[in-house]
Amino acid sequence: MNQTLNLRQIEAFKAVVEHGTASQAAIALGVSQPAVSKLLAHLEAETGLALFDRVRGKLALTVQGMRLYEEIDRVFSGLRQVEQAVDSIRRDEQRTLNVGVLPALAGPFIRRVTMQFLKRHPDVRVSIQSRGSLFLADWLATRHIDVALVGSRVDNPYIDREPLFQYPLVCAMPPNHELTRKRVVRPRDLSGMPFVSFGADSQTHELVRQAFSQADAHLNVVLDTNTAPTACEFVAAGLGVSLIHPLFAEGLHSRMVLRRFDPELLFHFQLCRVHTSRNAALVETFVEEARDVAAQVSREVLKGQ
Repeated sequence: MNQTLNLRQIEAFKAVVEHGTASQAAIALGVSQPAVSKLLAHLEAETGLALFDRVRGKLALTVQGMRLYEEIDRVFSGLRQVEQAVDSIRRDEQRTLNVGVLPALAGPFIRRVTMQFLKRHPDVRVSIQSRGSLFLADWLATRHIDVALVGSRVDNPYIDREPLFQYPLVCAMPPNHELTRKRVVRPRDLSGMPFVSFGADSQTHELVRQAFSQADAHLNVVLDTNTAPTACEFVAAGLGVSLIHPLFAEGLHSRMVLRRFDPELLFHFQLCRVHTSRNAALVETFVEEARDVAAQVSREVLKGQ
């Protein structure tokens, strides 16, 4: 072989093998059938290989042709990987912010924070992932996400944490519930009443269980869930009462009544980020907006009680 292989010849050969005929290969390549046949003839002449047998006017791949096609396919697969790498690099260069959030906050709260953030950074693409606190902490430590809103149990030396909206749990009940006449609700008031609870492994459930136990009150759980929107929807529908963080009730104040609960069961969320982030400026802006929305909601809760 005295000449360098022509890429167009390689493409024609590959197209004929994959489409079965020279005419179909010509359509795929956007050229005429004689042009494809000419490219194949030049490829065979320049390589010295018999790539096809002509049987009754049809092309049948030879052993040499098959070996060459396998090598060409391997090279093209490598090129596709390069193209994918280029796309990935382009995406990384775009301004993106990956946010992790507890299912409990994956509603009005995160919507308000994100909308305020995007007003300041309309060119940024935000990706929101909703998982449990431990999953989010792992993702944050491994740089899978940039910032996270988690529960208060997360304790990781590689993560910076700050409390967000520490507030006592409040008693949530439907508007027509008999206990709405009380300004303060106690465990004995709820003893035996249908109670909508969070999952047994949640910190909220543990706080509630301890309060009921210390007051010798009966905790009558009729439904448990690991998502705050679900718990609030069932309370609003009249299934029972619950003890929730006020953030959970955002957007449902017309359908639920909140009352102070005694004893105080303090609960807070945490804003988490890693010590060094590739999106440090964007993370800082998002954290500022989360603080601001938490303060807004806090004022709304105090006004509504």
